[in-house]
Amino acid sequence: MYKLLQLDKDGRKMFNGAVIACVLTNLTLFLSFMAAMQFISVLLGPLAGGGALDVKRLWLFFACALAAAGVYYAAFRGEYQKTYTAAYNESEKMRVELAERIRKLPLSFFNNKDLTELTTNMMADCASIEHAISHVAPQLVAYSIASVLICGMLAFYDWRMAAALFAALPLSVAVILLSKRIQRKYSERLVAVKLEAAERAQEYLEGIKVIKAFGLSGEKFTALESALGRLKKESFKFELIAGALITSSSVFLQAGTGLVIFAGVTLLSGGEIDPLKFFFFTLISATIYSPLLVILTLLPEFFYMLVSTRRMRELRNEPVMTGSEDITLRDYNIELKNVSFAYRGGGENDVVKNVSLSIPQNGVCAFVGPSGSGKTTLSHLIARFWDVRDGDILVDGESIRGMDPEALMRFMSFVFQDVILFNDTVMNNIRIGKQGAADEEVYRAARMARCDEFIRAMPSGYETVIGENGSTLSGGERQRLSIARALLKNAPIVLLDEATASLDPENETEVQAALSELVKGRAVIVIAHRLRTVLGAGKIAVMENGRLVEEGSGSELLAKNGLFARLYRIQRENIGWSV
Repeated sequence: MYKLLQLDKDGRKMFNGAVIACVLTNLTLFLSFMAAMQFISVLLGPLAGGGALDVKRLWLFFACALAAAGVYYAAFRGEYQKTYTAAYNESEKMRVELAERIRKLPLSFFNNKDLTELTTNMMADCASIEHAISHVAPQLVAYSIASVLICGMLAFYDWRMAAALFAALPLSVAVILLSKRIQRKYSERLVAVKLEAAERAQEYLEGIKVIKAFGLSGEKFTALESALGRLKKESFKFELIAGALITSSSVFLQAGTGLVIFAGVTLLSGGEIDPLKFFFFTLISATIYSPLLVILTLLPEFFYMLVSTRRMRELRNEPVMTGSEDITLRDYNIELKNVSFAYRGGGENDVVKNVSLSIPQNGVCAFVGPSGSGKTTLSHLIARFWDVRDGDILVDGESIRGMDPEALMRFMSFVFQDVILFNDTVMNNIRIGKQGAADEEVYRAARMARCDEFIRAMPSGYETVIGENGSTLSGGERQRLSIARALLKNAPIVLLDEATASLDPENETEVQAALSELVKGRAVIVIAHRLRTVLGAGKIAVMENGRLVEEGSGSELLAKNGLFARLYRIQRENIGWSV
């Protein structure tokens, strides 16, 4: 049970406490019922035997019934507190652990996983396990233990009536357990269509501009409509199967009431039991079946929850990128040795093919070439977002395979082509580059990135909340905030992926001047399509179809009259185009 619920040591303690409290709740409820029956037995004794009423015993059982009721209240309160404390504590830890693990996974993992699926893992699957810990698992275990104990107590009272009371239970449980494979099948299908529906809903929302522009809204967006239709169909099937099984099992269980009456009448007619005992077992049959029916109801829900736990277990077992966290770099020269890489498979699927290149720490190395030639992939391999398949990448003569990715990140700053900003203040978005940076440091980085002027023009200046992914900013403003982050981090290795692509010519010139400050004593890697922006780079690496086909300075490559020169001429000709 512990492994199924993904519980750690503390979670197991809280779960055990919840189970014990739940068992006490059921036992004290039964004991209060027993005390009440003894009270009735003493009260009716004079009527049956004609003797005097035993007032002391009457008050004793009355006090026992009250005490049992008090213990029941305390146990129920403890069960409620322990169960929900365990559930919500474990849910919080589980989500945090998942977020931490996802952060350490290689980017290759995200190529095979949809964002919606990961969101479902963190939210819906955790919620399912949370529900299991709070409403299913402790009750399932506790009711099973309590039923066995109560059966033993009743056997001492009269084993024949107790046997009749529980005779139908094995058959009821067998109906649920024998159908486990069927329930798992429909549970997996329901989870799959729920995930598909969530993916289509997210796709619909993200693509709403295109949907509106091309008249695909409403029923015309068939992908979402079909997914929701399948979700409805599978939900009906799942509920029908589960409902039929629970109903069948319940019918078998409650047939035990008939067995109790039949056995009681038979024994009563033979004079083997008294009418009060017969009345007691008949009455308790209605009470004892309540927790048993809960068990039968919880079993299908537990089987459904197992689908979520299996998905969580698979995510937790994904191998993370590891390495030494104690990294000391004396210089920041980067060397690529026969590097090959493919996102899937290898050979024909390689997007980087046998690339060898030296990148000095004091200068700029530009990766250029046609789209899809492997420029961005190379920069991501240097940052160890992925591990190379063949070859090696060295920094200061040490393989980055032996470095913890997060430790390596301390020495690198990034400006991506696709800027990611958070729904927070401008100040906090820039401060991501250096946690704990003083305000003046943030202001200085913003001034260097040519952000200060437009930031101070905002309603609250640096304390302005910029919306989800900077939705209130222009593309150029978002890009300059990203550059400010890199400037604030001030790392010795800088990777710029089309850093000036969204800027107008005036701001591009200013930002280029600011970025030139990073070159001193640093290894700077620039990915660019506009070749005129990298003509002054110390080294230019020209990529084509994943291969390094040329390298050298801008003047050297123009003199070679190769691929770089041809691309440069094409871009110069395009400048004169007009509409």
